Amino acid sequence: MKSLNKILLSIIILTGFFRLEAQNKNIEKKDSVLLNEIVVQASRDETKLQNLPNSVSILSTKQIATLNINSLPDATSIIANLFMPDYGSKLTSPIYIRGIGSRINEPSVGLYVDHVPYFEKAAFNFDFFDIDRIEVLRGPQGTQYGRNTMGGIINILTKSPWDYQGTDLNVQAGTYGSYLMNVGHYAKTGDKFAYSLVLNYRHNDGFFTNSFLNQKVDKLDSYGLRNRLIWKINPRFSIENILSFEHSNQGGYPYATYNDSLKKANKIAYNQYSSYTRDLFSDAVVLKYSAKNFDLRSTTSYQYLSDNQSIDQDFSIDSLYFVVQKEKQNMVSQEITLRSKGKNKYNWLFGAFGFIQQFDNYTVVDPYKLKLEMMKGYNHTIGGGALFHQSTLKDFPVKNMNLTAGIRIDAEADKLGYKYDLLKNKSLIHLADTVYTPLNSIQVLPKIAINYKVENTNFYALVARGYKTGGFNSTFERSEDLTFKPEYSWNYEIGVKSTLFRNKLYAECSLFYIDWLNQQIYQTTPSGTGSMLKNAGHSASRGLEVNLKTASFHGYDFMMAYGFTYATYLTYIMNATTNYSGNYIPYVPKHTLAVQARKSIEIQNSNLLDHLILNILYKGNGDIYYNDNNSHKQNFYGLVDARVSFIRKNLQFDFWGSNLTNTSYEAFYFEALGKKFVQMGKPLQVGVKLSVKF
Repeated sequence: MKSLNKILLSIIILTGFFRLEAQNKNIEKKDSVLLNEIVVQASRDETKLQNLPNSVSILSTKQIATLNINSLPDATSIIANLFMPDYGSKLTSPIYIRGIGSRINEPSVGLYVDHVPYFEKAAFNFDFFDIDRIEVLRGPQGTQYGRNTMGGIINILTKSPWDYQGTDLNVQAGTYGSYLMNVGHYAKTGDKFAYSLVLNYRHNDGFFTNSFLNQKVDKLDSYGLRNRLIWKINPRFSIENILSFEHSNQGGYPYATYNDSLKKANKIAYNQYSSYTRDLFSDAVVLKYSAKNFDLRSTTSYQYLSDNQSIDQDFSIDSLYFVVQKEKQNMVSQEITLRSKGKNKYNWLFGAFGFIQQFDNYTVVDPYKLKLEMMKGYNHTIGGGALFHQSTLKDFPVKNMNLTAGIRIDAEADKLGYKYDLLKNKSLIHLADTVYTPLNSIQVLPKIAINYKVENTNFYALVARGYKTGGFNSTFERSEDLTFKPEYSWNYEIGVKSTLFRNKLYAECSLFYIDWLNQQIYQTTPSGTGSMLKNAGHSASRGLEVNLKTASFHGYDFMMAYGFTYATYLTYIMNATTNYSGNYIPYVPKHTLAVQARKSIEIQNSNLLDHLILNILYKGNGDIYYNDNNSHKQNFYGLVDARVSFIRKNLQFDFWGSNLTNTSYEAFYFEALGKKFVQMGKPLQVGVKLSVKF
C-alpha cells in the first residue's frame, strides 16, 4: 500500500506535462482568483475573510464533496486545530478546537446549522447532505453568537433555492457495504418564492466485528430530509422556513480490551448487542428586514431530539452491567440581531438571545450479579437569555486601522429533578425523589480586537473572555459529585492574513494563548460504571494555525492547514497522592495537518469527457493522550485519501479511497472496571460515486 501513495503522487506530477490548448493569457485570467473577497457568513457583520480579526477556516461545497466530508468528524485536521474523534456512536460526539472541548454533557464549541443553535452534543454528529459551506471561527464568539462558545463557533449553511436551482442526484457505494444516496430539487417561482426539498439515505454494514456474537458491531441506517421555503414579500422583507429531520439506527461501541504486553487491541468480544437510535428534528423561521441603513433579523427555532442508548457496559463475554439510557429534549430559542450596513466609519451590531431547553432522561442499570435494576429519572430544565453588542471603528486611531469591541451579558438558570428507584424481587423501592436548588449565573464577557491593513496584508490582535456554564452531573454517586463549576478563560490571539503573488496565494497565520480556570474534566464515577464532570484548577492552551490556499494555476490547486496545540494542566491536584499538574490535557491532538493537491485537466475535442480531476489528501493527527496521568497515548499518524473524477457536462463519476495506506491507529482509549479498552480507526475503504445535475 505504501507504493500506492507514490503512484498517486506521480500521476499528479506527470499531469503537469499535459499541454492545454487554451492561450496563456486566458489561463492567467481564469487562474486569478481573489480569495480574500470571500465573505464570512458566520461573522454577523458579514466581514470579508481577510479583514476579519479572527482565525477562520472555510470549506466550500466543492471542497466538501471532493474531500468526502459526510459528517463533522470527517473535517478533523482538514480544519486546523479542529478535532472530532469518530468512535462509539453518534451519541459520543465530543469536539475540540484549540484544546477546548468536553467529552460529556454540553459542548464547549458552538454549532449553528441554518441559524438553528445546537446545544446538545448528541446532535452534533449528523449526516451531511445539501451543505453549501462550513465556517469555523476559533476562540470565544459570545459578542455575536450564543452560549458556550469558549472554543469557537462552527457555522453550517445549506444550499438556498434562491441562489441555486435545479435537481441534484448523488449515489455512492463503497466497501464494507457502504451506500449513500441523496436527491434534491431547488426551484424559484418568479421573483417572490423559492423552495427546495432534499432526501438522504445512508447505510453501512459496519467496519468492526464482534467475535463472540459473530456479527458486525457498528452497522448504520439513517434517513434524512430538508425543506426550505423562502417568500420575499417585497424587496425589503422576507420570510424563510428551514425544516430538517434525521432518523438514525446505529450499532455501536466497537471497544476491545487492550493487550498491554503486545501493545495492541484484542478482538472485540462481548455478549450483548449494543445500539444507539436517534430522531433529530429542527425547524427555524427566519424573518429579514433590510432598510437603507440597517438590517434586522429574527430567528425563531425549535429542536427536538429523542434517543435510546443500549450498551453492554462491561464489554466482556460475562453479564456484568447493561445500561439503557433514553432522552427526550425539547428546545426553543429566539434571537434578534440589528446591524448597521453600508461603508461607514462606524459599524455596530446589537442582539438579544433567549432559550429554554427541557430534558427528560431515564436510565436503567442492570448489575446482573446483584439481581436488581437501578432506575434513575432526570427532569432537567435550562433557561437563559443574553444581550450582546459589537462596535467597529474604521480608520481609528490611524488610517487603515480598525478597532472592534464587544460585550455580552449572559444569564442562566438550571433546574434538576431527580428520582432513584430500585426494582428487587419485583418490589419497587424508592430511594430518592428530589428537586435540587437551582443553579443561577450571570456573566459579562468582553472582547476587543484591532486590525491594521497594509496593501494586501492584514495584521490583527484580540483579547476575549470565554465562559462555559456549570451544571448538574447526569450521573453521580456521591453528593459532592452532584454539580460542577463553570469554567472561564482569557483568550489572546495575534495573526496575519495576506494574499501573495498577485492573488495566487492566500496565507493566514495565527498565534494564541488561552488562560483557563476551573476546566471541566471528565472522570468516571467511583463504581466505574458512569461518567461525570469535575473541575481542574488552572489550565493553559497555546499554539498556532497556518493556512495556505492557492488559486487555480494551470489547473493546479494546493491547500495546507496546520495546527499546533500545547494544552496542559498548570494546577490539577486530585488528592494528597495524585497530582496531574504539568500533564497534557487528554483527547487533544498536539498536531493537526492536512495537505491537498488537486489537478484539473481539460479534455479537448472529446465527445466522452470534458474534464479529468485528480485529487489527493494527506491528513494527520497526534500526539493524543488518553488519560490524565498521560500513561497512554496515540502517536502522530497520517491517512491518505484520493479521488479521481471524470466529468461530462452535468454528469460526474468518481473513484475514491480513504486511508489508502490502511494505517492502524487508535480512535479512542479509556479505562473502566479495572480494564483498558480501545477502539481502532476505520480501515482502508474504496468506492465509487455518481453525481448528476438536471
